[in-house]
Amino acid sequence: MRPLSRRERARERGQIMKSLAKKLRQQATDAERMLWKYLRAHRMEGYKFQRQVVIEPYIVDFVCLEARLIVEADGGQHLEQVEGDLKRSVFLESLGYTVIRFWNHEILGDIHNVLERIHDSLIEVPSPQPSPGGRGGKA
Repeated sequence: MRPLSRRERARERGQIMKSLAKKLRQQATDAERMLWKYLRAHRMEGYKFQRQVVIEPYIVDFVCLEARLIVEADGGQHLEQVEGDLKRSVFLESLGYTVIRFWNHEILGDIHNVLERIHDSLIEVPSPQPSPGGRGGKA
């Protein structure tokens, strides 16, 4: 059997990540389910959120690609992986995302404050500017 090419390994890794993301969606925590109820179907100011999305090498809990905003719901295990979470956030921010994190108990106990903070993060994102010569404008 021949070794896999770089492209084949990347494709295989991508399929594994997609499969894991699907499994995570099916096994959502109570906090993730509650937050998703408010973020899904353009319910947050018309922004589209997706959940358990692969942004290699990570899977993020919630992401609004339009606003480049990632929302993470952290359980107790994150107390022991602070350094890893920081590394993850720095990497994702280097790709142009804003990352905000909430503890599960915050989501379950004070969802309105959590939603307000997400809303504030969305409105802080600058609106895309039309490119010169693009549709609807003159160069």
